[in-house]
Amino acid sequence: MPELPEVEVVRRGLERWVSGRTVARAEVLHPRAIRRHVPGAEEFASRLRGRVIGPAERRGKYLWLPLDGAEAILAHLGMSGQLLVVEPDSPLERHLRVRLSFTDGGPELRFVDQRTFGHVLVTPLAHAVGRPVPEPITHIAADPFEEHFDAEAFARRLRARQTEVKRALLDQSLISGVGNIYADEALWRARLHGARSTAALTRPKVAELLDAAREVMTAALAEGGTSFDSLYVNVNGESGYFERSLSVYGRRDRPCSRCGSPIVRESFMNRSSYSCPGCQPRPRAPRAPRAPRALRAPREAGP
Repeated sequence: MPELPEVEVVRRGLERWVSGRTVARAEVLHPRAIRRHVPGAEEFASRLRGRVIGPAERRGKYLWLPLDGAEAILAHLGMSGQLLVVEPDSPLERHLRVRLSFTDGGPELRFVDQRTFGHVLVTPLAHAVGRPVPEPITHIAADPFEEHFDAEAFARRLRARQTEVKRALLDQSLISGVGNIYADEALWRARLHGARSTAALTRPKVAELLDAAREVMTAALAEGGTSFDSLYVNVNGESGYFERSLSVYGRRDRPCSRCGSPIVRESFMNRSSYSCPGCQPRPRAPRAPRAPRALRAPREAGP
């Protein structure tokens, strides 16, 4: 699933090619793509006709296109969703789900989704964590690149969770945008195993982990994100190249670039988790409390 860097790459493309244009027509080719737009396909299309699209925005893994008025087109790419900007006479993609054309006759915006786990909808905006966001994602935490992200509050809440640190990083109500790939990469940079207890982390270590997450996602963004297959692409259909720079994710049995130990893969929440056993030793399991000694029966007196 695309994480923050990949979604930000798409947002920048939409900012360049779609923002400021007026929708001429919206066409829904598969109802599942708008399953969260309760009024249905016909209302979705009529609601967009003639609307002007504002500057593209993002929070974590979600992106949206503000509309004139207090509404927005909210999009979540899911496992295989793609927002593509293509010429109107281009052949229709096999898994095309939603199609927007514009009054200027220029490139269309197409939502393509092979597995149909992603979705788009028109929704009102509401105020949450410092700025207006679409109503369905008001519960999503700010991401670490937002102006309103509170690092001190994040540290407090993380240490109070009483859970494994990787589980906390993947909790989008705590910090948004970090997924499986960049959680593993950030933990490697901070020399932390994902099973480490959040309660055991010091404030400086939490700050180091947060810096590591920002650093690795900034580096990924500079290379267009991470593409393990053809499903993640930018608005022009191009893949990202950060896969070549990953330190642990997907590198099972390869030597760690820092200490040379073979990278290990472990099962984690029905997915894979990668770490270096040399740089990121697994925390020891707490010892079970010793059972008290049974009281001995008193000896019987001799004859």
